[in-house]
Amino acid sequence: MNVKRLLLLMILPALLLQLSAQAQQRTVTGKVTDSRNGTALQSVSVTVKGSSVGTQTAADGSFSLKVPSGATTLMISSIGYANREVKISDGAVNVALEPIDKALGDVIVIAYGTRKKSDLTSSVTAISAKDFQKGSIASSEQLLQGKVAGLEITSGGGAAGGGSRIRIRGGASLNASNDPLIVIDGIAVDGNGVAGSANLLNTINPNDIESISVLKDASATALYGSRASNGVLIITTKKGFKGKVRYNFNTQVSSGSVAKTVGVLSGDEIRSIINADAAASGDNTYKKLLGTANTDWQKQIYKTAIGNDNNISASGGIGNIPFRLSLGYLNQDGILKTDHFDRMSSALNLSPKFFDNHLSVEVAVKASRTTNRFADQGAIGSAVAFDPTQPVYANNKYGGYYEWLQPDGKPIDLSTRNPLALLNLRDNRSTVNRLIGNVQLDYKLHFFPDLHVLTNLGIDNASGSGNDNTDSVSATNYKTAGRYVHYEQKKKYTLAGVSLLYNKDIRSIDSKLDVLVSHEYQDFVTEVSNFASYGQNGVLIPGSTPTFATDRPEFRMESYLGRLNYSLADKYFLSASIRRDASSKFSTANRVGYFPAVSVAWKINEDFFKGSSVVNELKFRASVGVTGQQDIGNYYGYLPKYSQSSNTAQYQFGNTFYSFLRPSAYDPNIKWETTTTTNLGLDFAFLNNRISGSVDVYKKKTKDLLSVIPVAPGSNFDIALLTNVGNIENKGVEFAVNTIPVKQKDLEWDLGFNFTYNKTEITNLLKQQDPNFKGIDVGGISGGTGNNIGKFAVGYAPYVYNVYKQIYDRTTGKPIESLYDDLNRDGRIDESDRYYYKKPSADILLGINTQVIYKRISVGFAAHGSLGGYLYNNFNSNNGVLRAIKNPINFIGNASRDYLYTGFVNNQYLSDYYIENASFLRLDNINFGYNAGKVFNNRAQMRISASVQNVFVITKYKGLDPENSNSSGVDNNIYPRPRVFSLGLNFDF
Repeated sequence: MNVKRLLLLMILPALLLQLSAQAQQRTVTGKVTDSRNGTALQSVSVTVKGSSVGTQTAADGSFSLKVPSGATTLMISSIGYANREVKISDGAVNVALEPIDKALGDVIVIAYGTRKKSDLTSSVTAISAKDFQKGSIASSEQLLQGKVAGLEITSGGGAAGGGSRIRIRGGASLNASNDPLIVIDGIAVDGNGVAGSANLLNTINPNDIESISVLKDASATALYGSRASNGVLIITTKKGFKGKVRYNFNTQVSSGSVAKTVGVLSGDEIRSIINADAAASGDNTYKKLLGTANTDWQKQIYKTAIGNDNNISASGGIGNIPFRLSLGYLNQDGILKTDHFDRMSSALNLSPKFFDNHLSVEVAVKASRTTNRFADQGAIGSAVAFDPTQPVYANNKYGGYYEWLQPDGKPIDLSTRNPLALLNLRDNRSTVNRLIGNVQLDYKLHFFPDLHVLTNLGIDNASGSGNDNTDSVSATNYKTAGRYVHYEQKKKYTLAGVSLLYNKDIRSIDSKLDVLVSHEYQDFVTEVSNFASYGQNGVLIPGSTPTFATDRPEFRMESYLGRLNYSLADKYFLSASIRRDASSKFSTANRVGYFPAVSVAWKINEDFFKGSSVVNELKFRASVGVTGQQDIGNYYGYLPKYSQSSNTAQYQFGNTFYSFLRPSAYDPNIKWETTTTTNLGLDFAFLNNRISGSVDVYKKKTKDLLSVIPVAPGSNFDIALLTNVGNIENKGVEFAVNTIPVKQKDLEWDLGFNFTYNKTEITNLLKQQDPNFKGIDVGGISGGTGNNIGKFAVGYAPYVYNVYKQIYDRTTGKPIESLYDDLNRDGRIDESDRYYYKKPSADILLGINTQVIYKRISVGFAAHGSLGGYLYNNFNSNNGVLRAIKNPINFIGNASRDYLYTGFVNNQYLSDYYIENASFLRLDNINFGYNAGKVFNNRAQMRISASVQNVFVITKYKGLDPENSNSSGVDNNIYPRPRVFSLGLNFDF
């Protein structure tokens, strides 16, 4: 046999097999669109069910895929849309995907896994990327503002990269943290911040986030145990998919300006008041101090804030490895001069599968580097209090800025400082690096495929450092010729967990069962470097030498948890869980806590409305569970602690002063604070899901409150002690509805609304009841010495205002200075005449959002508001008096315009006149979008967007802003929220 014949015989079988395989394949074509408006969807994953054969749709939504002859079904999936299974037909396969917020059957992320929303037994709300707040967003939590019933997000002001106060169903604690737990891609991260960062959440690029789940009741949060009393936010970042690599680039430029300034007097008004007072009294002391300028100090410190945000990402598959890689750069100014924030971020997600899809691997890495220049926010208070009759600049040695000086040329120590000098002569810069990464393995046993072995290994490392330098010519630190200090801090969090998950579909009894058991170990380490402060030429500032060069607080947690989910006939559902946490923050006797939860659900429509074209979904839910609280600030509150005494508490021996080590108060029996939550809920959907939503009624009871209470002198090392004492109760109602009033081929209108009623009450504050106990003073205010405007009092909401009842002139309606109601009728006005009046927390929260899509154009807006909350206007109480203008230490200041109404000479700090209604409605944004179609020779799809943020606020509140992040309700120095205009371009390649 010759060589050619031999080769032919060798390759002939392979050729026949190849020809046979080709003959057994066929090509399926089709198009994927959005069900709302028929818009083509790009980068949709199209795979043959039960195989790895797949592709992605092109820019016009079309796809072409060679499938085996025996294939019968295609799986269609895309981020933000409900998955579809479609039969392969002889003709084109055209599919319209339903947005996930319109489909109750979508899968959402919950604690330690995912679940179909229609199968949920607990209170969970998931918001996807397409429903996030629009516009210039630097910090992740702001994506949710006004979007979720029971979730309150209050920004701390307009600082570049600044954070927000986050509350889920109000607060469950008094002195411990009320912040929810943040979980990012399976890692429960540390949210307490790091030196050099005003907000750790700004290290996460919002552009990388796919969805955020809000876990509200104990059944949903109990698997996080001791860290979940205040709810949980689960952030899931975008993942890759199999198929051709697709690219996205988006860019946005923004411009922010001050929407509103504080109402103060002009230079001419100050001169008029002082001249009139001098004429009446014959005292020209302050008249001689008047200047000739009309300086608007608020205009001097604010600027137009320009920002730009650029992001590029690639996603697809390399071989058998789906991936997504993104890079982002944000550059943002604050509206306060010298305020600036930069962020460089990157994220990588890999999700390959091995061993015939038995082993799934999820690798997620997020790295960021933020740089900050922090403006001295004391300039805000100085700008509203500085004499407007004086010029900005002067010929002096204090940087050429006008300052109030003594006869010897030195600054008056307690005078208001030049606000522009505070900004320009202080340079506080920091750099923060953060790395969050984890590897999750899911191995489905070959010999027992119903059993999965899960592992999760993760880290969250953050380090911050910076220099806070005040120029030697600054009047603020003239005694030390400036101030120069370096700061550093590192935080390291390590997580290791292993789990077993058993999942079984028991068809014989029409049931589904899954059981999860897990063991976790968590380690939290903080390294704080302590540095002394120096003046010019390296001279040590007295009293700034630290006791220790480094502090290294550390605590660990070890946890065991178990969960069972059971469903019968896809109609009745049961979920039960328990978690055991052990924390080194507590002594061995109190170290362990147990946190159980149970919940049930019943799809009522299956029994009463089966087959109804009106009722699509009607599901009743009920749950009860226990969560814990261990965020007590001091890691080792059960141990005695000694610290070095201050400069004012030293012992002199000869010419040398020696410091003492003095003990702090401690409680050796301190333990977990626990919260029990009961929840009843109803999910509904009507008219082909055109109307859908939920109603929840809840009640939370917290016991063993971690609270700072007064103790008898001599019973401990201080007169105040952090211990477990008291109870707090929290109850409310939530309602959310999403509607589609109009749904046509070229036009769709979406409208959503949410409403929350919440009431919080302290029910106990003492271990042994004392009839003379009148609560705990809280809510410190500016002005006077040691004044507090609020109370922790039994039977009232936290921080209830404790004030005098103001008497008003019957003719003019104006408050009469120093005249209050003698409530106990004992003939004198004293502390016993103060009464509890109003509270800071709102009774009702509102959110509304709508969007209209007409062909390629979309227009929408979002708003949120609150009713029943009150603020203490500390600016008016401190500055709305003649004393603020004619300062007793011989300088002139400015006053609130409220002085023109009251005419008060001296401060009336504790008058209920300054408790003001802070109910409001804020139009958060108006947004516009236009799908421009294909550009760059049909190589890319372009979308144009524009938005306006902080459009307007409707309120009766007289202060700068009724939305205040201070939980005590004291409004005294807030960074104004800017009005921001944004323009963006988005390209898909």
